[in-house]
Amino acid sequence: MRHHQACTRVHQVGALLLVAATFLLTRLFDRLLLDTSPSSSSFHLNPARPSSSPDLRIYVYSEDEIQGLRALLRGRDGTVAAATCLKGQWGTQVKIHQLLLKSRFRTFNKDQANLFFVPSYVKCVRMTGALNDKEINQTYVKVLSQMPYFRRSGGRDHIFVFPSGAGAHLFRSWATFLNRSIILTPEGDRTDKRGTSAFNTWKDIIIPGNVDDSMVKSDARAVQPIPLTKRKYLANFLGRAQGKAGRLQLVKLAKQYPDKLESPELKLSGPNKLGRIDYFKHLRNAKFCLAPRGESSWTLRFYESFFVECVPVILSDEVELPFQNVIDYSEISIKWPSSRIGPELFEYLESIPDERIEEMIDHGREIRCLWVYAADTEPCSAMSGILSELQRKVRRFHQSPETFWLHNRSIVNRDLVEFHSWRTPVPLP
Repeated sequence: MRHHQACTRVHQVGALLLVAATFLLTRLFDRLLLDTSPSSSSFHLNPARPSSSPDLRIYVYSEDEIQGLRALLRGRDGTVAAATCLKGQWGTQVKIHQLLLKSRFRTFNKDQANLFFVPSYVKCVRMTGALNDKEINQTYVKVLSQMPYFRRSGGRDHIFVFPSGAGAHLFRSWATFLNRSIILTPEGDRTDKRGTSAFNTWKDIIIPGNVDDSMVKSDARAVQPIPLTKRKYLANFLGRAQGKAGRLQLVKLAKQYPDKLESPELKLSGPNKLGRIDYFKHLRNAKFCLAPRGESSWTLRFYESFFVECVPVILSDEVELPFQNVIDYSEISIKWPSSRIGPELFEYLESIPDERIEEMIDHGREIRCLWVYAADTEPCSAMSGILSELQRKVRRFHQSPETFWLHNRSIVNRDLVEFHSWRTPVPLP
């Protein structure tokens, strides 16, 4: 018969030491995790580029496989070239599409895909007169009715890009048909004129605006930044007033404080139009670039400021910003209440030491790669950020009010027709 040794004082002391050591090691490990986490006080950049995990497989619809899709890309007569739509605010529709076509996460098998991308250059097509609003609406509905996979999930695994200030409102019936789909858009608010926003923070993704290609090339930037000490102005506002209260106030302040705030009247056309190069030369000549609300809450000027290395000052209360899971915006920008645009703002900006401004500019240099639309093989790009966000949207299972499943795992519709036997056009909500 085996006897257990009595618990001596030596054993008790040893147990206490073991508990203490475990506690200290746990605290040390937690501290190490905290110091390397995005929420630590030190600036942290990790765009979290999607890994080669099979969890992200995106099917890109071809313009020839669905009747009407070509019209959303090329217009009713098929005459709008992709190159025509590559620049300006709507350029991201083309860039994201073209980059996904080459992406390592693309699949050609719909049954293996967990996300589906629906290409469209509809903003550009509308601006060139190749489709009107009524035609856009009818064509979208026609396209969606030919997508059984869209119906299978209620659109939850389908991705759409709406890159301009109008957002998804370009498709008038978006609230009926795309209310579950993933929308990529640079703006999160459109309530000023539309009465409702098409952006839903739980399903949609904010993307960076389309900065002019000549300014995002690190080795050959069209306009280079100048030293902080050589900048003429404290701040600038380079934009049209558009009758907006905040912008009108800035124009007024520029006249009262011409040595502090530059705000030239921008012309869209004519001999006094500010050219692209001149625009960026003006933008770089201030320590702070003011970004007030315009027709909507976002402004391209916010993203442009990082490439001339001025600190963006957001004067738009409802603004939504991209990639907040990896970017601490308090390290690279300032957000000031739009209701307090006035001399108080200048007093505050003047109180910021140049050392702190330089720090914010340095941090901005680290993350501005996330504003550049480049291949997802790049360690840091807008696409790597977008794909990382999309990976978080992947579901193992999809359902809708019109899908049902049986004991053998088959998906059927209300008439008990198996999914792969669904005929188009499929009924839409």
